[in-house]
Amino acid sequence: MKKNDVSIIGAGLIGSLLGIYLQKRGLDVSIYEKRPDLRDKKYAPAGRSINMALSDRGWKALDKIGLREMVAPYVIPMYGRRVHDEHGETSFLPYGKENQAIYSISRGKFNHMLVDEAERYGAKMNFNHSCEEISIADTAIKVVLPDGTQEYRETDVIIGADGAYSSLRDAMQRQTRLNYKQEYISHGYKELTIPPTAEGEFAMDPNALHIWPRGQFMLIALPNPDKSFTCTLFLPFEGGKVCFDKINDEEDLESVFKTYFADAFALMPDLNKEYFGNPTSSLINVECFPWLANKSMLIGDACHAMVPFFGQGMNCGFEDCFILDGLIEKYGTTSWELVFEKFQKVRKPDTDAISEMARNNFTEMRDSVANPRFLVRKKIEAKLHELYPTEWIPLYTMVTFSDMKYADAYAQGKLQDEVMDKVMEDPMIMQNWQQVDYGAIISQIETARMV
Repeated sequence: MKKNDVSIIGAGLIGSLLGIYLQKRGLDVSIYEKRPDLRDKKYAPAGRSINMALSDRGWKALDKIGLREMVAPYVIPMYGRRVHDEHGETSFLPYGKENQAIYSISRGKFNHMLVDEAERYGAKMNFNHSCEEISIADTAIKVVLPDGTQEYRETDVIIGADGAYSSLRDAMQRQTRLNYKQEYISHGYKELTIPPTAEGEFAMDPNALHIWPRGQFMLIALPNPDKSFTCTLFLPFEGGKVCFDKINDEEDLESVFKTYFADAFALMPDLNKEYFGNPTSSLINVECFPWLANKSMLIGDACHAMVPFFGQGMNCGFEDCFILDGLIEKYGTTSWELVFEKFQKVRKPDTDAISEMARNNFTEMRDSVANPRFLVRKKIEAKLHELYPTEWIPLYTMVTFSDMKYADAYAQGKLQDEVMDKVMEDPMIMQNWQQVDYGAIISQIETARMV
């Protein structure tokens, strides 16, 4: 008999999308969320969301279940980085070829849509339901209901899509032999806003991810359909020349922004209110293994939370749903243990790779993009891709504009980095980069791949 009763813990982006996938497979899905219904505006948390950057992997997952048309009106294409220097001048670094873009979308709005769709397909949404206890051996959960009473609910399958602080993962740690590692990076973030102009227009270029790289810290801004920008300030918690610990009052805050982000400061009338009113949030990296025990499994951030600096956290989680659905299609639902084992085997190397790339990309975003040598390096790589589109593919393109396995992209990117490091050793490269022997570079990369 089919084992149709699936309980998903977490009604965030990944849990809601997975609910749609599984309902469309004919399964009976119940989604448990400890928070109130996020569609109720009175419960909407302020200042807790980094805008999402939807790219090819995410679109592929949405396309498989026919959601592109629903989502498309709420996204804004960003064709590259608009880099702001300390003098207010900007330069534009395209992400890929012409018309290749990543897409800014509000986390809250996106989540609302996916919850609505999950309900429309028949998933049972249980908000204000906290999973107080989970039995891995019995595949059962003890749920605290909104009125405070408790219920013990048996289910055929439990999937934890409840993020970096997963309750299912906690249960696995206590009841199974699960290896677990978490790491907080030294930086935190705070959400801010650049509102529309007095004329109701965008205050900056709406088709770019804006970035103010300042070495050990940075500010970014992503556009919204209401003509505002959601900004995220990344600072060390302590110990830097600019850090959260050293901003104690409005004078400190304005001094930092006037010194390092003057053009953004001029566009942020509510800076003081938002900075001191919005929470300062941490950034965590999570690794664990195995992801499964009995008929319970972790997915998304619950097993591979990553820092947001490659824009792949959501896209990776959506790809999880896409791949899990393909395995269910292949193996059916008579043996969830087999499906889960195959999923874990396929995904673990890739999620390890993208987590490492996300950490590495932080350095690039906050520091390298303002470096003239970095800009020349990227121009050489772009020309290589133009002349030899199959032999040389920039790492960002492999990750963002393809569905190549993350692990393969990481390996190929490291080889290309080694070759480019040698190219950039030329003391005259800044003056003569346009005369580079591109054919010789391709020969080097082909030789490196054979070694």
